[in-house]
Amino acid sequence: MNAATLDFIRQHAQADVRRLALSTVPEDVDLRAALTQIEGRQSAAHKLPTWAATDGLLFPPRLALEQCSSEATAAYKRRVVEGFRFQDSSFMDLTGGLGIDFTAIAPLFQHAIYVERQEALCELARHNFPLLGLPDAEVRCTAAEETIDSLARARAKRSSCAVPSSLFLFLDPARRDSAGRKVALIEDCSPDVCALQHQLRTVACGILIKLSPMLDLTAALHALHGIVEVHVVSVEGECKELLLLIQGHPVVGEPDSSEVSPESIPIHCVNLTANASSSFIFTRQEEEETPLCLADALGPYLYEPNASILKAGAFKTVCQRFPVRQLAQHTHLYTADQPIRDFPGRCWRVLDSASFNKKDLRRLLTGIHAADLTVRGFPTAVGTLRRQLHLREGGGTHLIATTLINNTRILLRVERL
Repeated sequence: MNAATLDFIRQHAQADVRRLALSTVPEDVDLRAALTQIEGRQSAAHKLPTWAATDGLLFPPRLALEQCSSEATAAYKRRVVEGFRFQDSSFMDLTGGLGIDFTAIAPLFQHAIYVERQEALCELARHNFPLLGLPDAEVRCTAAEETIDSLARARAKRSSCAVPSSLFLFLDPARRDSAGRKVALIEDCSPDVCALQHQLRTVACGILIKLSPMLDLTAALHALHGIVEVHVVSVEGECKELLLLIQGHPVVGEPDSSEVSPESIPIHCVNLTANASSSFIFTRQEEEETPLCLADALGPYLYEPNASILKAGAFKTVCQRFPVRQLAQHTHLYTADQPIRDFPGRCWRVLDSASFNKKDLRRLLTGIHAADLTVRGFPTAVGTLRRQLHLREGGGTHLIATTLINNTRILLRVERL
């Protein structure tokens, strides 16, 4: 972009993009490019605050920004990689994208390589990386599969192969098929890390794979070998991504001593917030061996584990770690007789409760015409139940519809602790 366009972007950084698109601009200003940059910087202000505050940085169209990692999740990936034992290693991001994860992890290594098949994103990377403190980052415009194949062939040509690999890999496979539909299995992502896993583990000392929380975690644990850690990451209570940390083969051709059964892999359930983060670690074996702990009655306090714990399936383990009891086997709400300040999730005080007979509901809802309504372990959708109860949204009251151990359906009026 020329100087006039860059000046226009700086002058209108906070402008309404829709209005700006209809305005008259000097002939030497590329309005389409300027609008993309202004909208990109505004969109990145919350998700990518450091990027948004860096003068001269260029942004892609909105879709790429919506799909990229946030700075918070990228920083967490850096912590995961930092905890992995490597020495004098190089780093390669095989699915570079916008480069959020790459710029977070690359400073840990002596040499970092960004790989991306889209030339437009590579051009952005070449421009942005020096501004973000990575002037020596190498940018390669090629497909991940081609790079993996090249690394494997180079590894095979080495005469000894007795020296462990010093390369750490990161992949964020695309989670849509050729028709743009979302996929649920890791084998359907691109690149297919299941098909490529032997090559990946042969050329790398370690691999970190980022997956969508919509993917089947259990299937991934059984499909991939060498997983040593799983991280289920939420931000402000919303599950954002699954991370699989995989140990590479120490020496090609020797037995794999790093193999761990899927039931024994530690699963880190993490919730990142603006002020702090919580972590809950368990294994599938621990969950299977923990007895079900159901509540005989509703206590004065109600708890819901954060989204990471629910995604990972640590339903019974929660009762083992905290003095709570599950309302029903398939109702992932818990009750307790006292407040638990360090519980990893949302906590409420129960103010009132009612069964779903008309008289009891009328008593609880007297004077309430609007409320925030949640359903957990309940057969009716929120919208349908809201219409049945004649409730508008909002109003400051919070109601939860759920089911108890004896299959009794109840409506709770609660307040956050």
